[in-house]
Amino acid sequence: MKILLVEDDTKIASFIEKGFREAAFSVDVFHDGLSGYEAALDNNYDAAVIDLMLPRLDGLTIIEKMRSEKITTPVLILSAKQSVDDRILGLQKGGDDYMTKPFSFSELLARIQALIRRDRKHVESTLLEYQDLNVDVLKRSVSRGGQKIELPAKEYALLEYMIRNPEMVISKTSILERVYDYSFDPQTNVVDVLVCRLRNKIDRDFDNKLIHTVRGVGYVLRKA
Repeated sequence: MKILLVEDDTKIASFIEKGFREAAFSVDVFHDGLSGYEAALDNNYDAAVIDLMLPRLDGLTIIEKMRSEKITTPVLILSAKQSVDDRILGLQKGGDDYMTKPFSFSELLARIQALIRRDRKHVESTLLEYQDLNVDVLKRSVSRGGQKIELPAKEYALLEYMIRNPEMVISKTSILERVYDYSFDPQTNVVDVLVCRLRNKIDRDFDNKLIHTVRGVGYVLRKA
């Protein structure tokens, strides 16, 4: 799942980004309102976390513009403003939830997950399937042929990326950027190691192998 984070405090933004990535979310981070708004126009996010006091474009204006453009992405407002009037205004302008700083990341994560569950578009597509492989993106659960498979965060993030793009070859660079947030480094073998671990869990006990290597290009989820 993909989150839009618009927060001008770099330390807070880094803290939130790290937490989401450890929970197997993909995160786009922007430190000014205009860049965040443009990203909201150009991408399909599962949810957004938006601060109110931002340079170039304030958070309420971002939300108003998103709603005027018929962008229904669930928005959690994260702000130092704590008055009841501020909360009411944020919700009236199109926010779906409101949290004040300081905050607990575990609560922030739980609220984002709740917003995604309430968004009918995502509820309808919560179960991803390919062949006999099933991924429930809300429960973070994986099974194949009815057999439950436990995956740590990075392996789960890779599998979700692949099952959302079945039969499409995914490059190592894309995996580095999506799963590890790394720029391309031809010397690293972290992707090969990660794919090997995932393949061992997904394909080991099954005759029909689903994760395949396309030499010199990347990896693909497809039936043999």
